[in-house]
Amino acid sequence: MRVLITGAHGQVGHELMRCAPAGFELVGLGSAELDIANAGQVAEVVARVQPQLIINAAAYTAVDKAESDAARAFAVNRDGVAHLACAAERLAIPLLHISTDYVFAGDAAKPYRESDPTGPTGVYGASKLAGEQALAEQCSRYLILRTSWVFGAHGNNFAKTMLRLGRERDSLAVVADQHGGPTAALAIAKMLWRLAERYRSNGTLPWGVYHYSGAPACSWHEFAEAIFQQALEQGLLPRVPSMQGITTADYPTPARRPAWSVLDGSRLLNTFGIEQPDWRADLREVLRELASVG
Repeated sequence: MRVLITGAHGQVGHELMRCAPAGFELVGLGSAELDIANAGQVAEVVARVQPQLIINAAAYTAVDKAESDAARAFAVNRDGVAHLACAAERLAIPLLHISTDYVFAGDAAKPYRESDPTGPTGVYGASKLAGEQALAEQCSRYLILRTSWVFGAHGNNFAKTMLRLGRERDSLAVVADQHGGPTAALAIAKMLWRLAERYRSNGTLPWGVYHYSGAPACSWHEFAEAIFQQALEQGLLPRVPSMQGITTADYPTPARRPAWSVLDGSRLLNTFGIEQPDWRADLREVLRELASVG
């Protein structure tokens, strides 16, 4: 089965290219090779490649920059998804698409279910929600996967930033009043391939929106504590810096961050038998990979 992977050089795209099961022919394109915001490019590439499945890992993910660059954020996250959806529908093939916890307001008190009302508070979340809506309108066979707090050995992410700061500083202040589920890029990629294998076997899937994020829920402060402790154990840090928990108000950013980004993964479990990954075990593997490459 030939699969077109967009955003192939990003965190999840990189892992999708690395961990594909046998029997899939991959065509992976990064943004330099395919700008999904360009409708003509999308139509030409899809017509030439003739994929049997598209996995969209391309996105505008600069959350703060999006506040002053809304046109580009919507061009990629809304229009780009619409272009891929139209191309998939023309070929009568499915589109698997990655979305985000930022489609919610972040003011809940329990994990968000797929059916809960959305309410993004910033440009990034609004553009991703618009992409979800465009996909649902344009494509009859789609699966939207909402995830959160993505980290991995490849690309830029919180875990790698904390490692760098942990080497540079003796003390750090980390936000302690935002909660979510750290999710390894490799875990997301493996899960998407499980869905692709099921589609290849059955010719269909239970389409719709699903949540998939790491467990247990934690704060950024707790995530950083785990990163430092595991990094120390693996020899990536000479010592653990002292850490102060601060509030969101103490660390203002252009984009408002959700205070609550915890996603309920029960629909994915009940439908596909896929459990939420243990981010602590996945973090250990990411740090092991980083240690192996120096």
